[in-house]
Amino acid sequence: MPDLISLLEHPDTTIAIVGATDNPAKFGNIIYKDLKRKGFRLFPVNPNKQVVERDLVYPSLAKIPEKPTIVDFVVPPEATLAVLKQCLDLGLMNVWLQPGTANPAVMDFLQQNRFHYLAACIMVETRFISRNKT
Repeated sequence: MPDLISLLEHPDTTIAIVGATDNPAKFGNIIYKDLKRKGFRLFPVNPNKQVVERDLVYPSLAKIPEKPTIVDFVVPPEATLAVLKQCLDLGLMNVWLQPGTANPAVMDFLQQNRFHYLAACIMVETRFISRNKT
């Protein structure tokens, strides 16, 4: 089982942000900007947006042109569960749950399907990681 925190240290790690948004009051924007500022390669995913922070948004995980290393969730538990089913179909087994994205059904689904997951704030776990060369 991969250690998701260790994956963050790898320079080739990519992260899909499910729930990325252009609304600066929402965590989907705060987290996206934080990880982007730290130099992570990101894929914003939101079926209701076209652009976030001047980046093209993908309407679903299936539309991302390459397989992300980690799928980070910044959506309510009901949406998390629906997208986890897509993750399973696509073989995306490394998932990160931001606070507020899980409920008992989500946790049961993760465990029953043997996902590699972490429920924690990704901004906290990446606070000492920067890929920027400036």
